[in-house]
Amino acid sequence: MGGLFGVVSKQDCVSDLFYGTDYHSHLGTKRGGLAVKSHEGFTRFIHSIENAQFRSKFEDDITKLKGNRGIGIISDTEDQPVLIRSHLGNYAIATVGVIQNADTLARKAFERHTTHFAEMSFGEINPTELVATLINQETSFVDGIQNAQDAIDGSCSMLLLTEDGVYAARDKYGRTPIVLGDKSSGFAATSETCAFPNLDYEVTKFLGPGEIVLISEDGIEPKKPPGDLLQICAFLWVYYGFPASNYEGINVESVRNRCGAFLAQREAYAIDLVAGIPDSGTGHGLGYASEASIPFKRPFVKYTPTWPRSFMPQNQDVRDLVAKMKLIPIRDLIENKKLLFCEDSIVRGTQLQDTIQRLYEFGAEEVHMRPACPPLIYGCKFLNFSRSRSELDLAGRRAIHELVGDAEVDLNEYADTESDKYSAMIRQIEKRLQLTSLRYQRLQDLVKAIGLPKEKVCTYCWDGVDPR
Repeated sequence: MGGLFGVVSKQDCVSDLFYGTDYHSHLGTKRGGLAVKSHEGFTRFIHSIENAQFRSKFEDDITKLKGNRGIGIISDTEDQPVLIRSHLGNYAIATVGVIQNADTLARKAFERHTTHFAEMSFGEINPTELVATLINQETSFVDGIQNAQDAIDGSCSMLLLTEDGVYAARDKYGRTPIVLGDKSSGFAATSETCAFPNLDYEVTKFLGPGEIVLISEDGIEPKKPPGDLLQICAFLWVYYGFPASNYEGINVESVRNRCGAFLAQREAYAIDLVAGIPDSGTGHGLGYASEASIPFKRPFVKYTPTWPRSFMPQNQDVRDLVAKMKLIPIRDLIENKKLLFCEDSIVRGTQLQDTIQRLYEFGAEEVHMRPACPPLIYGCKFLNFSRSRSELDLAGRRAIHELVGDAEVDLNEYADTESDKYSAMIRQIEKRLQLTSLRYQRLQDLVKAIGLPKEKVCTYCWDGVDPR
């Protein structure tokens, strides 16, 4: 998914930029990048973070960075920030989101006969470079950013490091957050508020959908007001977001606790212990255990000193290996026990299936699963949500296909928790995963746990609703 951090300071900003960007490492899987502006110009470093932590890759570089303004990015796609020379001036740009119509926008740019793009692997265009091209079609940064936001099918939040300061722009419908903060020495913009407390920044504003501001040493200047339609991604609270972060003023860990509590309110209990699939399932599991008055324990513990996140490697077999090696089972808490696990979601279910099998191998009597969100049956078209190449990779869609084959279906019927088709889909997933029982979160309970009106939260991947 990716995360952004930008800072403008009255003194050198490199330390804040380094640590602030590092606090987004849970959001990205491929590249990390820093760019700093001083009176001598721009300095930039980009490294792969697929098999090493951000800090270890940039520790030597930060001694070579000097300046009072900069931007950083943790990216799950391309190399960035991108350095641009244009009629608007020299600038660096970093983006988060996905551009579904990139090929169409590139063809339109080629029609001007003055544009070219550096080609990435597999013939893809660097989406951040494409955004810069759209910006450069206008006569000001603000008009250019708005041009890009209007043209993009998908979403794109961005930071631009310029001669005037740092432009911060949230995507048109606010699917990903940008939050402003300040302290005595300067100002910052971040995707994750968890980057602020240890750097002594206080949250001052959550940018609205499509809003643009310019951050300089003198303060934060509004450049474009927010739009009316907010569609923030609900998965930020369910899975992507760090527990200490807030979006729209709503804390991630608190939402996960409420999600777990709502799951617990719907059933009677005949289990020995509650656990979370670490790490993102832990908050949900704690909420469930507290509501049900059942012990929360850890039948699996994560070995984090050397094993990275399981979805970092590009190869599925390697991801599965990492997922297995980093989760160490504790037989004393598994053998002859009836276990209930809270999980953030079931996307493909590949790694979860292996995890469940290991529980039985270690003597579990029963294994119950409670995902904190509804079944995913629509592929996300707004963010880089998962690496699934087909909607049939989604556990829900795969179950539907197993039930009806290639026959045309009305997915709304499978999204309706009261329908027989919904029940059949759940039982099919339950059977494939060899679970004693499987019960998903109801969408209305998830929305209630978040605390925003449903029309302000993107729920497309569960119910196919797109209010644009």
